[in-house]
Amino acid sequence: MNLSELWRSYEADKRIQGFSPKTLKAYILQHRMLMSELGDHDIADITLTMLKEYLAKQADRLKPSSLGHRIRFVRSLFRYAYEEAYLTSNPSLKLREPKLDKRIPKFLIEEDVIHLKNSCQSLRERSLLEFLYCTGCRVGEVEKINIEDLNWEHCSAIVIGKGSKQREVYFTTECKIWLKKYLASREDTCKALFVTETQPIKRMAIPTIRWALKRLADRGEIDANVYPHRFRHTFACQLLDNGAPLDFIQGMLGHEKASTTQIYAQLRGERRRELYRRFF
Repeated sequence: MNLSELWRSYEADKRIQGFSPKTLKAYILQHRMLMSELGDHDIADITLTMLKEYLAKQADRLKPSSLGHRIRFVRSLFRYAYEEAYLTSNPSLKLREPKLDKRIPKFLIEEDVIHLKNSCQSLRERSLLEFLYCTGCRVGEVEKINIEDLNWEHCSAIVIGKGSKQREVYFTTECKIWLKKYLASREDTCKALFVTETQPIKRMAIPTIRWALKRLADRGEIDANVYPHRFRHTFACQLLDNGAPLDFIQGMLGHEKASTTQIYAQLRGERRRELYRRFF
C-alpha cells in the first residue's frame, strides 16, 4: 500500500467517524505536504528517520504549535495504518511534539465590556455582544445556532461544539431581552439566530462576526484586541472570579479534557496584575 492509498482509507474512516469538513480539509493539506516531500512511497518503506527529516525541514519556518499539529497528523495517519494491519510496526511511534510556552488566555476587563456595550448602534450588535459575553460560546458555535435552539423559559440554548457534540449553554435575562428585541425587529424567514444586515439575508458567517466586533472596538476606542474567542476567555475569567469550580467551567466551555480548562486557573493571578497595571 502506498501513501495515496493509505490516505483514501484514512479519510473514509474519519468521515465515518463524523469528523468535520474543516478538520478534514486541514488533514488534506497536511497529507499533500507529506506526499510532496516523501513522494507516493510504499508505506512499508517509510522509516522514523524519513519522517524526522521531513518534520525537521518544517521546524525552521513553523511555530511550535503549528509543527505540533503536523506531528499529530503524521502520528494519527501511521497509527491508523498500524491498527488496521497495513503495517507491522508504526514508524511514527517515537515522534515527539515540541514543548510549548504556556500562554495565559487574554481576557477583557469589565471597563472594556461596558465601553463595547455603549458603542452598540444596532439591536444585532448588542444582542451578539451579550450572547458572546454571557455564554462563552466558540464563534463557530454562534455561527451555527438557530432560533429554534433557544429555550426562552430556561434562558438556555443547545449549541453544536467540536466533534459535532451538543451541549447546553445559558444566557442572562439581559441577554434574553436584547435577543427578543433583535428577533422582533427582523422581517426575514432565515432560521439562523444572527443574520446579515444586507440583502440577501443569510446566516452571519464567522468573518462577519469578527468584523462586527472589530467595528465595535474601533467605535468604542478599545485598546485591547477584540475578537470572538476573547469573550470566551472573559467568560471563564468571570466564572473564576465568582468562585466557580474548574469542573463546572469545563462543562460550560465544552472542553473534553480537564487539562484544557486548567490553564484558566492561571487567570486569577494574571487578572490581578492586569487590573493593577490598568488602574495604578
